[in-house]
Amino acid sequence: MSVTIGIAGITGKFARELTSILLKNPHVAIKGYCRDPSKVPQSFTSKVSLVKGDAYDEPAIRSFVAGCDVVVCCYLGDPKLMEDGQKLLIDACAAEGVPRYVASDWSIDYTKLKLGQLFPKDPMIRVKAYLDAQDKVKGVHILVGMFIDGFFGAHFNVYDAATTTFKYWGTGDEIWEGTTYRNAAEYTAAICLDKDAVGILKLVGGQSTFNEIVALFERVYGVKPKVDRQGSLDDLFKLMNEKREKDPKNIFSYLFLFFQYYMIEGTTDIGPELDNDRYPQVKPVSWEDYLRMVPKDQLPTAITKVGQNV
Repeated sequence: MSVTIGIAGITGKFARELTSILLKNPHVAIKGYCRDPSKVPQSFTSKVSLVKGDAYDEPAIRSFVAGCDVVVCCYLGDPKLMEDGQKLLIDACAAEGVPRYVASDWSIDYTKLKLGQLFPKDPMIRVKAYLDAQDKVKGVHILVGMFIDGFFGAHFNVYDAATTTFKYWGTGDEIWEGTTYRNAAEYTAAICLDKDAVGILKLVGGQSTFNEIVALFERVYGVKPKVDRQGSLDDLFKLMNEKREKDPKNIFSYLFLFFQYYMIEGTTDIGPELDNDRYPQVKPVSWEDYLRMVPKDQLPTAITKVGQNV
């Protein structure tokens, strides 16, 4: 039986990975939605039915979702897009009889947070509540932790490639839950084909402490990195809030500090019980697996290559 899967924001990193995986299945038809079809990889264009439109073009959105068995939102942007844009997609799914909607989550367990704690996740909290109130569309929320590909990037400020230094807050024994983009896309593809998959699904590639990740780095690359403790978790909490209060418009001065805090503070942990066993055809990619796949000199820029080789 064929399945039609709609992918909103099909030109993005995650969407490209997801699309390339789904296209390997001869029983899957894909509809893509984007503002600029010229940005869709050529390898997709002959195999994907594209609808052009922006996130607020209601007629185009209705046309896009029509006939889909499930719609996956791969939007990534400002709070208005992540909330209002998704609500328009959900409303269109309800109007067109699409039974399932995969929200743009792929995150830590934000369902345990209150509004305002980790502010970039506020739209997700509101969208989940919006889906929970629906009677025609079932929401699907995929929790994967952080994207491992981004952990070693300069923007995250944990790994300094120039000096081979790892920087951390806390004790170093806090668990980092992470999944690669590709692995998360593999799980998402399996969920799209599983018509009974609704609600929250917890699918994590690897769970390792900071100290374990450092030890894995040394084991895999044969290089002993330097380690720099920045302070306690209380120090991190104080610093990130001080930076936000002092200069709220300079969001990148504190954004990743907030993410670091809530990733390791414990409240948003996804485990220990996971849903990985529900999809045995997908092999979890652990922190060690990732390091063995990526050459050391490519770690800082690996995230820029996500979705490029499709």
